[in-house]
Amino acid sequence: MLDSEQRRLLGEFVRAHREKLPPVTVGRRRTPGLRREELAEKAGISATWCAWIEQGRQVQASAQALSRLAEALELTRAERAYLFELADRRDPDIETSAPVMEAPASLTAAVAAMPHPSYALDRYWNACCWNSAAASLFPDWLGDKVKERNLLRYVFLDPVAPLVIVDWQERALRLLAEFRADFSHSSSDYNIRKLVDMLRGESAIFNQGWQEQTVLEREGGERAFRHPERGFLRYRQFNFRPVERSDYKLVMLFPL
Repeated sequence: MLDSEQRRLLGEFVRAHREKLPPVTVGRRRTPGLRREELAEKAGISATWCAWIEQGRQVQASAQALSRLAEALELTRAERAYLFELADRRDPDIETSAPVMEAPASLTAAVAAMPHPSYALDRYWNACCWNSAAASLFPDWLGDKVKERNLLRYVFLDPVAPLVIVDWQERALRLLAEFRADFSHSSSDYNIRKLVDMLRGESAIFNQGWQEQTVLEREGGERAFRHPERGFLRYRQFNFRPVERSDYKLVMLFPL
């Protein structure tokens, strides 16, 4: 249930964007933009419900009704996200939208410019771009001859991973908890569910961690690896998400 301040902000936001829309009919009118009745008709909702939202009254706004309202208000992606955040609802279109398989240009440029190991992950945690330093550090995951570059597959299923990653089990379970945080945003995605089912069936550690229901934000920090040629290596990891595609992640490793 929204508190009075949230309801006020939501009402002001809806009213301001309603008044920005061109009126359905031309001529002299006392109200700018669309009338509430016109917006309600356009969104397929009741005029009373629309009025109560603008007045900051306590109403139960479903995600589907908010989605129709956002479309009727012709909101941008950022404005739509703000509407759902104010209403404390999850946007249903986030889960059903088709993923973009190409890495955003900002990530590709950032990874290419970095002299230290850097890579980017898509919503399925596949490496979508990486630099030569990252390929040198993880030849069994990002090397030229590797066909499957999913980070979870590598960590939990590749027999080399426990030899390379220091404190492998602890790091693997931490990685799983971070993945679960992303999973909540796209749990209806068939490919995400298929990946989870496969990992649960093939990795006892993954299945154990999945049942523990631990959820953690993806954070940076110190990382250590045993490289077959370069020996023991320590890095500090930093993680970022591009503004234009929050389902992608940029990972950079700086030597310590």
